[in-house]
Order: sequence, then structure tokens, then C-alpha cells
Amino acid sequence: MFGKDNPIYARCLLLIVSLLAMVVFAMRAPMAHADGGAPNLAYVAGATGGVGVIDVGQQKVTKTIKVAGGPHLVALSQDGRFLYVTQPQLNKVAIIAAKTGDQVCAASVPGAPTLLVFDPNVKSLYAGGSNGPTITVIDAENCTIKRKIETAGPVYGLAYAAVGSAVSGKSGEQLWVSNEKALNVYDDVGGQQLASIPLPQGPRYLSIPPGSTVYATTTAGSLQAIDISSHKVSPLLSGGTYGPMDFDETTGEVYVPDSAHNRLMVLNPVNAGFTIPKEPNHVLKLDAAPRSIAITNDGQLGFVALSNGNVAMYDIPGRQLAATIPTGGTPQFIITGLYPPNLGTTPQQASTVDKLGNILGYVIVVVLLIVPFILFRRYAKARGATSANQAVEVQAGQGQEETPLTPPDEH
Repeated sequence: MFGKDNPIYARCLLLIVSLLAMVVFAMRAPMAHADGGAPNLAYVAGATGGVGVIDVGQQKVTKTIKVAGGPHLVALSQDGRFLYVTQPQLNKVAIIAAKTGDQVCAASVPGAPTLLVFDPNVKSLYAGGSNGPTITVIDAENCTIKRKIETAGPVYGLAYAAVGSAVSGKSGEQLWVSNEKALNVYDDVGGQQLASIPLPQGPRYLSIPPGSTVYATTTAGSLQAIDISSHKVSPLLSGGTYGPMDFDETTGEVYVPDSAHNRLMVLNPVNAGFTIPKEPNHVLKLDAAPRSIAITNDGQLGFVALSNGNVAMYDIPGRQLAATIPTGGTPQFIITGLYPPNLGTTPQQASTVDKLGNILGYVIVVVLLIVPFILFRRYAKARGATSANQAVEVQAGQGQEETPLTPPDEH
């Protein structure tokens, strides 16, 4: 019969489990995230006309998104659908549809915002700048102001860390802020201050890879590593002018632009509980001062925004220059990501598309569960009927063989 020991049953069950796992993974798989994302497009803030869009495959600028107000920093939604752009000259942060280049909405932000962090878990943008102490928390779907966080002074750096230890009942993430002489840590949802870490060298740009370490550049020309849990500060580099950093998700290496010496410093990852490694791991030479760096999430390519109006594309495993792409203007920041979806160029449309996608996913799961069950039942019935017929035929044959021959009646 069609029991659990039947090899056909086992193979079908394995197929169903595999298909279900694929569907669940597709529905829950995380998207690429900033600064480096999937290697399809690169967005360059400060290129000629606003934000230049580089097609990585074509290795050239294929589109320009016109953004006023001196666009300085860009962030990207997980699916590559929306760009979030600071406009310090206008005191605004804009949400732009990446597919069309149309502005969805804009929020007024004091302090000439040049810094921006996107937290996809709570759909919030955190914006600030060195002209004021305020961090403005913006709804990433409609540009409404959720709240404002007042810090200890001008804001020189922003980053968030997913640590699972923020205020109970919140998102479990922390917002790290560089002020004049200290790093201050806040709950990213409620805005409560969680810690203050003195850093007399003057913290500036921040980067927080997955793990337990915060990397902070300083006005004293150094780079410091801060343990997220113990807040212990360890020096890593000195003697440079270090800018916005990024990291290789596959190796944990951190890439630090040094505009004073036209180079990229590539650091070994710093892990809590281990000896600080010798830094740097290696150095990449550049033709001009680097402004920003983005490493793709597969660890294959690095894009460096240069002060001379070019972007240098590096082969990361090969440690060599792959291409130089002219963008014009004065590049300030670069980020890479996915091609934007064709459907949903507003948050409302995107929400509808996502809901339909989820419904379709659940329908597929139901079909994968019900259809094999129906097939199993039919197969079992057919096997049962066949077995029954065979049994009847066997019994009939045995009956004929066992019937004794009766001699003819002589009378």
C-alpha cells in the first residue's frame, strides 16, 4: 500500500518540503541593504544634475535623477524602489521613486541635514547635520515627522546597530550619534538615551557592520573601534583624513577612505573578546581623494566616489581597478542596490503590490499542500482497487485448481 515506507511516498514528501522551503525563503529573504547592495545600480549623490545612476553591467551613467538643494547623502529601500536623499541647502529630506525619478514627498529637517540612516524594521529615516543638535525621525512612507531627538550638540555622524537590547518592547536597535566630544546612544524607536561614551578626539563618521564593533573616524585623524556592549575604545589607525566607510559582508573587512593620501585602508574585522588585529590588512591606491565607498553585498565589487568627478570600480577579490566611470559634478556619497521594481512607484502602490505578492505566496503554499494530498488519495485508492482485484483473481484461480474431478456417471 501507499504507506510511509513506500519510496514513492518518501520522494513526494521530500519534494513538497523542498518546495515549501523555497516559497517561505522567497517570501522572507532579506533584501540587499546600504551602503553596498546588490551589484545592479550605483547611485552617486553630487554627480552632475543631482544623483547619477550607474548601470554596473554597462559601467556608465545611464540616467540622472534631478535633485535640488545640493544632494549629499542617499539611502535606499530594501527592494531598491525608493531613494532617500538629503538636501542640506533646502533643509529637506526627499523620498524619490528610483524607477521614474519623481519625488514622492519631502520632509523639512533643520540643521542642513547631510546625514541619513534608514531603519527598514520600523520604516523610519533619521536625519541630522552639523548645523544643529536635532535628529529628525521621518516616516519613510509619507514624510511625516514622527518625533525629534535632541542630542548633546551638532550631529557629525549617524549609524544604527541591531543589537536586540534596546528598550523592552521596541525594535531592539540602537541609534549611535557622533557629537562634539562623545558618542551618544539612543533607542531608535522611543528616543531614550541609553549611553554616552566620551571620545575626546572628536567622533565623526560611523560604520556598524554585523557583529559587536562600531568604527568611528575622528577629527584628530584617527579611527577608533568601540565595543557595542562594553563601550571599550581601541585605536586602529591614525594620520589620515577618513571619510564615510563601508564593509564587506562576506569577510567582515572594513573599507575606510583616506582623502589625505588618496587611498582606501582595508581593515581586518575587530571582534569582541579577541586581540585587536594589526591594521590595515592592505591598502588600495587611488587617483584622487575618495569621498565615499560602497561594497556590494556579494563582496565582489567596490565603488569609490572620487573628488575629481569619477567613480572608481574595484575588483575586490583581485584587489585591482576594474573601471573608471565619469559622473561629473562633485560626488559626495555612493550607494549600490537592486534594479527598482517596475510596479509601485509610490509607497501606497508598493504596499498594495507587496500584499498581493504575499497573498500569491500563501496561495502557492496552499496549492502545494492540497494538490499532493489529493494525488496521494487517488493513488492510494487506485492501488487499493488494483490490489483487491488481484486478490480476487488469485482466489478464483486457487478455487479452480482445488476443485476435484468428478468421474462421469456410468449409469
